[in-house]
Amino acid sequence: MKITAILLAAGQGTRMKSALPKVLHSVSGKPMLWHALNAIRQSTTETPVVVVGHGADEVKAYLGEAAQTVTQEPQLGTGHAVMQAESLLKGKTDLVVVCYADMPLLRGETLQKLVETQKQNKGPISMLTVVADDPRGFGRIVRKADGTVEAIAEEYVATPEQQQIKELNVGGYCFDANWLWDALQRIPKNPKKGEYYLTDTVELASNDGLSVHATVMDDIEETIGVNTRVHLSEVEAAMRRRINQSHMLNGVTLIDPASTYIEADVKIGRDTVLMPNTYLYGKTEMGEGNLVGPNTMIYDSKIGNGCKIISSVLEGAMIEDDVDMGPFARLRKGAHLGNHVHMGNFGEVKDSYLADGVKMGHFSYIGNAKIGANTNIGAGTITANYDGEKKNPTEIGEDVFIGSDTMLVAPVKLGDGARTGAGAIVTKDVAEDTLVVGMPARAIRKLERKKKK
Repeated sequence: MKITAILLAAGQGTRMKSALPKVLHSVSGKPMLWHALNAIRQSTTETPVVVVGHGADEVKAYLGEAAQTVTQEPQLGTGHAVMQAESLLKGKTDLVVVCYADMPLLRGETLQKLVETQKQNKGPISMLTVVADDPRGFGRIVRKADGTVEAIAEEYVATPEQQQIKELNVGGYCFDANWLWDALQRIPKNPKKGEYYLTDTVELASNDGLSVHATVMDDIEETIGVNTRVHLSEVEAAMRRRINQSHMLNGVTLIDPASTYIEADVKIGRDTVLMPNTYLYGKTEMGEGNLVGPNTMIYDSKIGNGCKIISSVLEGAMIEDDVDMGPFARLRKGAHLGNHVHMGNFGEVKDSYLADGVKMGHFSYIGNAKIGANTNIGAGTITANYDGEKKNPTEIGEDVFIGSDTMLVAPVKLGDGARTGAGAIVTKDVAEDTLVVGMPARAIRKLERKKKK
């Protein structure tokens, strides 16, 4: 059976007061449209259709090949929006799922239940409903004696008796495709607004003696649609709770979930502990048994196992196993720390590789450098990598000792076992097992390195 989704994303979203199309506003690091697409993939078999209108070019650019698009111009209601997809879908699908792209909390599991309901329904429509005390402007569900849906009473026309109904229309539907296209042509134009409403298909089916079934949702938060920045903040808070709970159920400890922010694509291994005020963004991946925070921000970085990251910032970095860093350390794009690296407070690394066992003291900057295993970088060390026109590399071998306040003026190489005295300014290459001191640094003697056992 072929099942296709139509996402309604043509609205202007005027109450958002934004130049950005409403469905591209971010929730937990991803546009609302991303969340909607992610949910429908779990319940459909075909490439979805997104109905665009206001901001169509931006929405299309975001979608790329992820969906087919049709343009609703002018916008004449939800029924009219679905009509735009007929040329793409008529005769090509068995069921059509219709939902709104501004409902990012709607779960894929919920849409699966909706589809399963329609598969068992001999009538043409199944819909999502919720029971709530606050109607939030939703239409009321009027049921027949046999429990099927008779009509949707919109709030502005509902009788006082209907307004007491607690079951509400959420705005998610699954249609028999063959019935849908004909029914859309029979929707009457609303006399007040001159638009065609998809909700009227329910009454059409009921008048034809066909059954309309409803799937009652358990989680009322899934029904929140975003029309204002206030709604956006409600959705953001609900999504954060959902994401945090998912990680905790998978073995991650959050000391204070209320102050922990984890975006939708982040992956975290079990037995990792996140301290308060930890923020994990983008495509960050983290292994097992780490301690992160407090007051730490990590963007698009990959972290191994058993690491300790205290009050630090990582951006596009990679650290391997058993690294400890901070407080107040910063890894910028291209930073790569090997196993058992130690990075002290107020240090910064960019576009550099620190091999296994490197010890980097505090108040140091390492840029465009490659540092060999078991090297010690003294406090206040700087790689002067920029000459005003280009970045230059620094290469430091294994078992090197860099004295405090050393300045390495790139391009420069230091061989295995080399040493620099405190305050040295190194402008020329240093041979292995050589001690250099002074300004500019000069060699004063060869060193005898202890042989490794």
